[in-house]
Amino acid sequence: MHKLGRPARILLIDDNRGDAILAERAFRELQPPPEVTTASTGEAALAILKREGEHADAVTPDVVLLDLGLPRMSGLEVLTAIKTDSALQHIPVIVMSAYGAGQNVLKAYQTHANAYLVKPSDLNQYRDTIATVEKFFLGTAALPAMTHD
Repeated sequence: MHKLGRPARILLIDDNRGDAILAERAFRELQPPPEVTTASTGEAALAILKREGEHADAVTPDVVLLDLGLPRMSGLEVLTAIKTDSALQHIPVIVMSAYGAGQNVLKAYQTHANAYLVKPSDLNQYRDTIATVEKFFLGTAALPAMTHD
């Protein structure tokens, strides 16, 4: 178990199935593996977070991993929706994007992202990045869920 006393809960929001599979595999290699819920659109992610419709029984994630390049509702729009909702804004959101361009990074932090990571293209680097996220956000940092769950 993590410091949480239960498996960590991750919401992975990525429309690229290949990237989502890489992240899921990397998380499964962690001990203990976290519970990973995936959403391929911003609308689906917000439904999960707000426990709407078929997601009424969804659990609040400890951390959100968010890709910026989503269809219809952009990752920045999802980030804005999370960080302006008083029931969700406490959840750390880590932007993972294939693009490390200055404006994307700046906009993500201006919208209150907790971190911005450029997705590695190499599988081993991807694993290392996921392990670093897990170690810091789920092993070192204090999360609101630790005191409210």
